[in-house]
Amino acid sequence: MPQRRITPADIMPMAEYGKIRHEHRRKLVQVKKNRRLEVGPFCTFLFESYDTMWAQVHEMLYIEKGGDGQLDGELEAYNPLIPQGREVVATMLIQIEDEIKRARILATLGHIEDMIALTFAGETVKAVPEDDTERTTAEGKTSSVHFLHFPMTADQAAKFKAPGTQVLLGISHANYGHIAVMPEAVRAELAKDLD
Repeated sequence: MPQRRITPADIMPMAEYGKIRHEHRRKLVQVKKNRRLEVGPFCTFLFESYDTMWAQVHEMLYIEKGGDGQLDGELEAYNPLIPQGREVVATMLIQIEDEIKRARILATLGHIEDMIALTFAGETVKAVPEDDTERTTAEGKTSSVHFLHFPMTADQAAKFKAPGTQVLLGISHANYGHIAVMPEAVRAELAKDLD
């Protein structure tokens, strides 16, 4: 069964992490290949796991050098993004290189996080955004980063896990209506997150 929570005991000393960092990051690129899906021209979904969050916590500690004083905050931030057995969890990035264009488009995508769903085998699973902070301003501008949970019933999880199930990831925002077919390799990898 996959691990569901990072504890202080799971954290390597930074000197030891520094020794394996390059090789670990190289291996993680391969893992993330089957945990990534692009929807439309600007949105990329990175489906998180214990491994991706373990790496993220270590990277934050390694780069920011905050030591034990930083650890609790990192665990508090990243543990909620580890799937808990009846869900898949994604970070959605709205990636637009040009700063002016990015600001203009984000201003038209308010509440996009509420208009995302997985559909498969006659089921629709709506995304539930992390409620740590409001990601759309009063003026209707959305954030370029969103954290999304896709909670499933036992029946939905069983259907998702069935080999060959066609899974669609869709965004139904009036200003960004796009659907992507999830490759079988991605579905199979995400199925491991489900009990």
